[in-house]
Amino acid sequence: MEFPHIGKDYRSKNLFATFGIRVMARNRPDRADHLRSLGLEENAEPVEVLSVNEGRRVTDAYRVFPKLSKDGEGKFTCRVFLHGWRCVSDTAQERIEKLENGEKLRVAIELKNPATGLAAQIQTEDYHMIGWTPRWLMPDVVAAARETGECAACVVRVNPLPPPSPQRVLIEMTGRWDKHEPMTGEDFVPLVGD
Repeated sequence: MEFPHIGKDYRSKNLFATFGIRVMARNRPDRADHLRSLGLEENAEPVEVLSVNEGRRVTDAYRVFPKLSKDGEGKFTCRVFLHGWRCVSDTAQERIEKLENGEKLRVAIELKNPATGLAAQIQTEDYHMIGWTPRWLMPDVVAAARETGECAACVVRVNPLPPPSPQRVLIEMTGRWDKHEPMTGEDFVPLVGD
């Protein structure tokens, strides 16, 4: 195991293999197409790739995601793939086919989601519910909606079928907080101190 002691601080100048295997090799002939499907340039660094593709592998359930931060005005931006799009209605599935790059989307807070309780829905401006934000992002999206009312999304890219199924619709989330500090809940407590 690369990290045998959970409480220990591990550092390296190179990406640890645990994460490196989650990034397509630079010499693969289909790498440019893959990066395009992630909305990234051909010279994207491995950490950029991991921040969008979630480090997904069929052999485990680990997920990698970017650390949210706010700028001097309290604003944030992050790109994520729409979750749960396969679970929406047939009409919503048809609407996904018609999404255009740059199209504005609505963010709606769902109070009684059967799977998670609280959830952040993504809807088209003509009110088709097309999926949800990733669960890790939901507490900070809810905080932005509650604090400032400033939380939005737009379509970055719709990958044609059949993509790797979780990587169908890439969206960009934006918002603003006044007092809220992102990723400070108990799910984000570091295992090792600074």
